[in-house]
Amino acid sequence: MRDSATIVCNNAPKVALIPSEEAPPVTDVSQSLSLAEALCARLCHDLSGILAALTGVLEIAAEEQSGNETITIATDTAVELGERLKLLRAAWGPPTDDLDITRLATYGTGLAAGRRIALDLAALETGTVFPPAEGRVVLNLLLLAAEALPGGGTITLSGSPATEVRVVIAGPRAAWPAAVGPLLSDEAAARQAVTGNPRNIQAPLTALLASAHGFCLSMPTAISPTVPPPLVLTLFSS
Repeated sequence: MRDSATIVCNNAPKVALIPSEEAPPVTDVSQSLSLAEALCARLCHDLSGILAALTGVLEIAAEEQSGNETITIATDTAVELGERLKLLRAAWGPPTDDLDITRLATYGTGLAAGRRIALDLAALETGTVFPPAEGRVVLNLLLLAAEALPGGGTITLSGSPATEVRVVIAGPRAAWPAAVGPLLSDEAAARQAVTGNPRNIQAPLTALLASAHGFCLSMPTAISPTVPPPLVLTLFSS
């Protein structure tokens, strides 16, 4: 018997690896974003299938062992993770569907990530529907706003798809990341920032997505040092 660790498949197709100095760099932002979208969609799809199976098992266990706090917590956590994956798939994957207020509220349940974050949509115009590209940028704005609320709080969305959308944050430690301002007006800085710490990817990604779709992001001057200014998404071709 041959040792399986030493088997050599002589008929296997050969794969040539191009040295990094010969490989053409990916410099086009839209091409890079398309690759990231495809990877995100595939990853969320694979994880969602595994998570759905796990959630089903936990729900059955919860019924059979009613009152078991450990199983209850595990089930709630699995459900929360499922909502998070749905949000990330919609925000980071390819834009495919319109985003109405009902769907926006549903995705909002994935914002918490262990924190108490409320999404206030009351100021949006009745019947608001964002086309796919606009909706995806709005979802990324919500993810950025959630990161700006480390102590929890409220994200308020107002405006109209025909003009502009305003995102306002309020909470005990509400504060936009210090680098957000420069990234909004400097695409080169946003490109550079995406190669930095992955924990800080949301701000430059949001700026690049808005720019790629022809939208404008801005941040008015703060009225008070203790009140974060709104983030404004102007929906027109730049």
